[in-house]
Amino acid sequence: MLSLPSTSSYISRKKYDVFLSFRGEDTRKNFTDHLYAALKRSGIVTFRDDPKLEAGEEIAPELFKAIQQSWCSVIVFSQTYAFSSWCLEELAEILQQHNNDDHKVFPIFYDVDPSDLRKQKGKVEEAFARHEERYKEESEKIQRWRNALIHVAAIKGWHLNDRHESEFIRDIVKKISAKLCQTYPVTHSDLVGISERLEDLYLKINIGEDDVRVIGICRMGGIGKTTLARVAYTQMSPHFEGKSFVADIREVSDKCGLVSLQKQLLSQIFHGECFNFFDVHEGSDIISHRLSHKKVLVVLDNVDNIQHLKCLVGRHDWFGLGSRIVVTTRDEHLLRCCQVNDVYMPTTLNPKDALQLFSLKAFHSDTVQKDDFIELSKHVVNYAGGLPLALEVFGSFLCGRDATQWRSAIERLKRDSNKEILDKLRISLDGLEEREKNIFLDIACFFNGENKDFVIKVLNGCEFFPDIGIDVLVKKSLLNIDEHNKYLKMHDLLQEMGRTIVKEKCIDEPGKRCRLWEERDVHHVLTKNTATEMIEGIIIDNKRESNKMLNLSVNTFLKMKKLRLLKVLCLSNCDDLKYLSNELRLLDWTGYPLRYLPSSFQPDNLVALFLPYSHIQQLWKGNRWVSKPDQDTRLHNSIKS
Repeated sequence: MLSLPSTSSYISRKKYDVFLSFRGEDTRKNFTDHLYAALKRSGIVTFRDDPKLEAGEEIAPELFKAIQQSWCSVIVFSQTYAFSSWCLEELAEILQQHNNDDHKVFPIFYDVDPSDLRKQKGKVEEAFARHEERYKEESEKIQRWRNALIHVAAIKGWHLNDRHESEFIRDIVKKISAKLCQTYPVTHSDLVGISERLEDLYLKINIGEDDVRVIGICRMGGIGKTTLARVAYTQMSPHFEGKSFVADIREVSDKCGLVSLQKQLLSQIFHGECFNFFDVHEGSDIISHRLSHKKVLVVLDNVDNIQHLKCLVGRHDWFGLGSRIVVTTRDEHLLRCCQVNDVYMPTTLNPKDALQLFSLKAFHSDTVQKDDFIELSKHVVNYAGGLPLALEVFGSFLCGRDATQWRSAIERLKRDSNKEILDKLRISLDGLEEREKNIFLDIACFFNGENKDFVIKVLNGCEFFPDIGIDVLVKKSLLNIDEHNKYLKMHDLLQEMGRTIVKEKCIDEPGKRCRLWEERDVHHVLTKNTATEMIEGIIIDNKRESNKMLNLSVNTFLKMKKLRLLKVLCLSNCDDLKYLSNELRLLDWTGYPLRYLPSSFQPDNLVALFLPYSHIQQLWKGNRWVSKPDQDTRLHNSIKS
């Protein structure tokens, strides 16, 4: 949803992150060995030559290749570095790569004065006297070594001075880690403009500092907050002792509670360890105790409640020095209340990047392929206002259509030009068949985040042909399936668009809408008795309206003749029930309070029956003949009590 970096900004990942250049007899078994181990612990891929290679006079070809395949060289200048023809040959090659291939160079002055190296005095002067004696006929080589030493010694580097080596090495590794984070390539082919965003974000994250930082990423839905956080997480994670990406916190919290989020965070950081606690306060105590001395990277995605932050990342001192916590949310006020260190506000894409992203979706190319579509594409891109999600949806919708259809779509956009982004996205539904629209609306209202196979079974029962319908929605960027191909995921903005479409069928009276999910609307319909046969699906969840007692009457569902989907999650009371629609495909009632289902109910169309924690004794009072014996078995097997 962000986009592919331009060729000039794209850095191919090298085989090695770091090439270590050093004089073996000076530092191999002490400083350089400790530095190599520290780099390796931080996940930095480092080349260190085999000591057996030093037996020869000439530098081994594999060392030249290793330099060329490394992103940077770290040169440990020690007292006798310049005495080694091997080291000087390495240095000359490093300088050549630095000049020709943007190879980074980081000098370390280990008890050496860089001015002695540049002016070639003292031991350096003595070393070159020996080289000139040995290589009398190779004056050009000697001069090349001298030039390399002068140039590299002039580069700003790190000085040991009187510092402890362990502290010195720790600082070196931190700074290399911070620089490396910004060089790893983005591998997703549809990420446009992400390089600049990452650069701005890393300035705020400031990974090289030895403090604890909480950084927010805040903007409206559809702008790419989660995508940006995911890429940054992937790039930075090798430089931390533990990591956790807690996705879609708002939805997971509503479904599973805060304790499940705490367990997820801990389990991702402490691989394989099982955490058995059932209280939020206990979970907070465990997080603060176990992570207080551990350098971790935590991303909390889609936070919408301050309790999420209090329970998961309470205070800075819950985490070890160097830790970074990144929070994505639409609510800037929430971040400010939690006193985050900084907030990054990603902007919409600039016109050039917006056109590139749109072209990727509409033409499967970085640029508009046909002259007829250039101006039309600019109209659409301008209308989308640089919002990545809108560009993706519009591009997918228009892909493969002719210019006449494009003009028709753009004319519609012009008529609705005063409406907000939800209306901008709605045009993507125009190309859908009626069944595909119904699938989209059912998922938006009831099944976002649910198991794909389960949803397909229910929608198959509705005769919506979901196998092909869901594939159409995915290809039109209206729906996603998670990386394990298990769960359906719809972007918040698209879900909001679908729900808005349903509400607009009758703004003033929710009982005349086809789908009901909001507690306020459901409470109105059931208490005011305004239900109609228009209602096809309803979720009854009275937990947030607990101050308003909701009691179902015997005829609550009598007018809902077309009801296909019924989920009851929380209900105050139900004395009796005389009617359920024979059109039901899904009946999911937690804590069903009666001993039987209504005797008039004919479950011929029912696909799934869930009655967890219910008072039911048998499905029907008395003997019943069921038209589909295999279905009757499925119903009994689906009861959870």
